[in-house]
Amino acid sequence: MERNRTCMEVATSGFIETGNIMVIPLFEGLSKSPNNATTGLGRSASIAVKSAISSEAYSGEIGESLRIWTKNCQIILLGLGKQKDLTTKISRDNGAKCFASLSKKHGTQIVIRFTTGWKVDMMAAFTEGFILRDYTFEKYQNKDQEDKGPWSLICQTIDRYQKDLNKEVIKSSSIATGVHLARDLGNEPANRLYPEEFGKRALEWAKGKKSVEVEVWDYERLRKEGMYALIEVGKGSIHKPCMVFFRLNPDKEINSEVPCIVGKGITFDSGGISIKGSAGMDEMKLDMHGSATVFGLFQALYATGHKGRINGITCMAENMPSAEAYRPGDVIDTYSGKTIEVLNTDAEGRNVLADGLWKAGELNPSYIIDLATLTGSIVVALGHEATGLFSNNQSLSQKIKKIGDEVDEISWPMPMLPAFEKQMTSSKIADVRNQGKGRWGGASQAAGFLKQFIQKRENSEGENTQIPWAHLDIAGTAGIWGGENNATVGHGATGVQVRLLHRLITQN
Repeated sequence: MERNRTCMEVATSGFIETGNIMVIPLFEGLSKSPNNATTGLGRSASIAVKSAISSEAYSGEIGESLRIWTKNCQIILLGLGKQKDLTTKISRDNGAKCFASLSKKHGTQIVIRFTTGWKVDMMAAFTEGFILRDYTFEKYQNKDQEDKGPWSLICQTIDRYQKDLNKEVIKSSSIATGVHLARDLGNEPANRLYPEEFGKRALEWAKGKKSVEVEVWDYERLRKEGMYALIEVGKGSIHKPCMVFFRLNPDKEINSEVPCIVGKGITFDSGGISIKGSAGMDEMKLDMHGSATVFGLFQALYATGHKGRINGITCMAENMPSAEAYRPGDVIDTYSGKTIEVLNTDAEGRNVLADGLWKAGELNPSYIIDLATLTGSIVVALGHEATGLFSNNQSLSQKIKKIGDEVDEISWPMPMLPAFEKQMTSSKIADVRNQGKGRWGGASQAAGFLKQFIQKRENSEGENTQIPWAHLDIAGTAGIWGGENNATVGHGATGVQVRLLHRLITQN
């Protein structure tokens, strides 16, 4: 049973309303109630709040929470630790955790009251935590309880901060529509979201949006274009592969180089003939999160009114074993003209990206970034804390890392050593092989494979060099394999890298 997603309403104001639930984030070491903390409260509630803040029982340490019940609203005093130690990550994470503790039984009108010592960036991050955590995936649950409607959120601060804070929270809310869309797509069961359905949803999303174009290359078009790496991965399924092109502001900057973002879109990965073990296979519906992030990014860019031209490509397939499926030992053609020796059909993501990356090189890109839940090896290396970042361009890599640190979507630079490329180009019967010579350095091997499908072009100095490219291995951060390290996510797909890529593109 489907339900339409409703978004949290956000606004800013002075210290007027109290709402049904009033959150007052406080710093450690207060000896008395800060200015404006009790404005608008009744006398008894005001006395209770002031007494709690000044008491020895409340310290304001990070995560400490004290709830005061009044006739008209629930008041939450939330500790944020020492003011000098506050970061946007601490603010965002504690905002998200606070929101997760709320119940609509007490009403849906939330007020966050920022008192003494708060700066705009920290207030915005705290609020963003609420906005990002306001997500559930319940469309297939038949619940009998009454729907109390969406949350509303008012951020209260002094007059001189209101305009800047309002701008930031409205932007966060718009970007979150893309994050939540990516989570929706990642959480969809594979029997509901398969390659053709992904394409259908993309076309439906584009309807009525003047600045957006979506084009879907179906199975026959893929054959006509020679996208055989994508075809081979998906031909074993009854749900045939497709490639989806996203274009934002396609009529602008026609002759300019613009970013192209490419996503791996395996809507279910059984491993194919090289079949996976049964443990955790249900989570392989998330193996399309790279494409979910691309879709979500375009929603975020559209929602925030981005004026630049951007291209996106998603490579959609379902990797299934059957009499039609490709096999270990096969040699397959690619859109680039290069051939791939298949040594493991479960190393399928790199195969579909081979066609997508080469196609991206034809779109006059300023840079190419691909996202893929590509390897378990990156999870061994980085756990669920960071995305693996591989790049042929130091400047692009540094930008991604810097922004990742800023928005807490950490992207950790990993080595692109020549030895890994040598392994992947050492096939005796094809141009490249889709598996290295051993298990060690598997994530770097995969990146070395992908690098073979980045086109070269003449740069400003007349040199023939590869297009700037970065590969983001999100296997550990997309929500696969039970990662629970992201405070802004309750369960399942995370929507990771939508926020990072939005900032990278819009800041440039």
